[in-house]
Amino acid sequence: MPAQPPAGGPPTGERPAGELSRQEAYHALFSEHFLATVRLARLLGADDPEDVAQEAFVRLHRRWQDLREPAAALAYVRRTTINVTTSRLRHLRTVRRTPGEPLRVHPSAEDSVLAGERTTRLLDAVRQLPARQRRALVLRYWLDLPVAEVAAALGIRLGTAKSTLSCAQSTLAALLKDPT
Repeated sequence: MPAQPPAGGPPTGERPAGELSRQEAYHALFSEHFLATVRLARLLGADDPEDVAQEAFVRLHRRWQDLREPAAALAYVRRTTINVTTSRLRHLRTVRRTPGEPLRVHPSAEDSVLAGERTTRLLDAVRQLPARQRRALVLRYWLDLPVAEVAAALGIRLGTAKSTLSCAQSTLAALLKDPT
């Protein structure tokens, strides 16, 4: 006797029009958001942003079948990108540190390419922000995410995200204020 499809679901091999399989949904998410994930990693200071983005999508792929809500996959990728970048930067700081010598910050390749004194000054000011404020600004203004998605990516509440962004803007304004 042939196998029967699950009760209440479409017959095997068929699905409602417009509904993607999990594999197709993963591939669509990857193709649509991989470059933005690379940009996120780059803006957070990763020296290997493509590797960080790939790592985030590999981790998502491993957990894809366990996701209760596939709509949360993008927030998962962003949060993983932030965590992997933070972890790698922490590791690099530790490796580069030698006894008795202060930590030296090496500018990224993107910084050397960026033209103009204003852009360089802005990036320097952003680097001076506390890590949470810097991440929130990058997510909100460089990736143009709504505040709710910033909160989801950082794993904080909406009100905390709003407060963090407000503090980051105030601090940034003070850092960029002309001394003249």
